[in-house]
Amino acid sequence: MPISPDPGLQQRLGRLEFLARQAVEGFITGLHKSPFHGFSVEFAEHRLYNPGESTRHIDWKLFARTDRMFVKRYEEETNLRCQLVIDRSSSMRYPEGAELTKLGFAVNASAALIELFRRQRDAVGMSWFGTGLDLHLPAKSSHAHHRLLYHHLDELLDGSDSEPVATSTAEALHQVAEAIPRRSLVMIFSDMLDRDDAEGEALLTALQHLRHNKHEVVVFHVLDGATEASFDFEDRPTLFADLETGEELRLHPSEVRAAYRASMSALRSNLELRCAQYGIDLVDVDIAEGVGPVLTSYLVKRKRMNAR
Repeated sequence: MPISPDPGLQQRLGRLEFLARQAVEGFITGLHKSPFHGFSVEFAEHRLYNPGESTRHIDWKLFARTDRMFVKRYEEETNLRCQLVIDRSSSMRYPEGAELTKLGFAVNASAALIELFRRQRDAVGMSWFGTGLDLHLPAKSSHAHHRLLYHHLDELLDGSDSEPVATSTAEALHQVAEAIPRRSLVMIFSDMLDRDDAEGEALLTALQHLRHNKHEVVVFHVLDGATEASFDFEDRPTLFADLETGEELRLHPSEVRAAYRASMSALRSNLELRCAQYGIDLVDVDIAEGVGPVLTSYLVKRKRMNAR
């Protein structure tokens, strides 16, 4: 459902925060028409009243609307600690020159999640990595903290055309695993494209470290589906460049398409198998599909964690 922009609101909020609120409003509207109708974003800061307890904290306005008694919950009663972890390596700038890159998608999805966390009263922090852990902000739930996160996300987008940055995913995730309180929810945005088998194995060990420290982990495997997953390039000689090393290769896509797809399928299957072994949620996201699948994955994970 489209939302009419409010120029006054857009001036008070930053561009990214404004777009995040629009995205979440549309997403919540869609929930009421979907199988996820049972998810309650509105009542995240309430719990049902238990007969016999004090009526002091009953929300009577909510009672008037729902004919059910809810008690307001306070910060210490809530909720989750969530850490957003973003891969800012050069491969995430793909498709280079496009209106939306993988990094741009990760920033948009993170901004929308921050808005959803705000509504759910969940504390949220943010980390990003390239050659190492370049930024780490612990989880908080204050309005000033949310504004700080949006500011850093804007910075991340503004700096996305900088010098090539190679990935050191494993090292960064080990640092995140030790830096955040145990039993946090860690949501990682990465294309998971490491340079060789040794780096891939180191990455999986780092994910295992997160689980060993009792964190719940969701990996959003961010790709441009048409070209990176399916290799659907025009059948003509094409120059390909490695965004992390600058290495170039000219070839005809049709000559390598089958081998490329087989290699990507093997990479995906190994990642899926290892994540399943460690109890990690692996979610494929195509940047062309918008942030809805990311928000849905968070609500599903949150409901599962609260049910334990």
